[in-house]
Amino acid sequence: MQTLIIRAIQMDILWENPVGNIEKLSEILDTAKAGELVVLPEMFATGFSMQPEKIAQTMDGEIITWMKEKSADKMICGTVAVEDAGKYYNRFVACFNGFVVATYDKRHLFSYAGEDKHYTAGETQIIFEYRGWKIKPLVCYDLRFPVWCRNREEADLMIFCANWPAVRINAWNALLPARAIENQCYVLGVNRVGADGNNKRHNGATHLFNPLGISSNNDTETEKCFEYVIEKTEIQKTRNEFPFLKDADEYSILQAKQKK
Repeated sequence: MQTLIIRAIQMDILWENPVGNIEKLSEILDTAKAGELVVLPEMFATGFSMQPEKIAQTMDGEIITWMKEKSADKMICGTVAVEDAGKYYNRFVACFNGFVVATYDKRHLFSYAGEDKHYTAGETQIIFEYRGWKIKPLVCYDLRFPVWCRNREEADLMIFCANWPAVRINAWNALLPARAIENQCYVLGVNRVGADGNNKRHNGATHLFNPLGISSNNDTETEKCFEYVIEKTEIQKTRNEFPFLKDADEYSILQAKQKK
């Protein structure tokens, strides 16, 4: 498919309350159309909590079960605090047609808030496909690390699910278009609004940037569902007219040592 419809949900996440958040989102998802790509913020069911022992669920838990149930004719994705083999992960989960089709564990844990002390970092990048689109999932703090985000034309769309606070929103607004420009692909950043359980204020700024770094601007700090229509021909046109990716330096990413 040359065209993809995206529904980005900017929401005020109820703190450590998966039942309440799922209830709120169910009403929104009932209006989503077949074939859409629905993107939720980071830890959409609980908020960015550093108590995984309290909020984390297994891959068979109620949050991911709900995602699978709601994905009968659409792709639904967002991050969930997951317990897996005795470790906790901030895990991006994509569901379609009742199945989990892709997962990605957040690589760059936000040490400033102690995330690295409670969760385990992922080690692997992934690309998954939906309706002929190659999609690269990334999570919040990953945005600050361009080496990890680098695209060798394998991705058409990068997704950043986030809980990015208002106090640093200028960085969010600068880095999202930078990732789009340097990687010549669409970049979607889906952020939350409202105050979290630590009284950190979030002001949204959910954005979609095209391969030239031009935004479908959304200046709103309220809960809102954004709909975007993207065209693969725009990627092809940009890369053909400005073939900058071929001049990129060659390097390999070595697996970093995990913190003890």
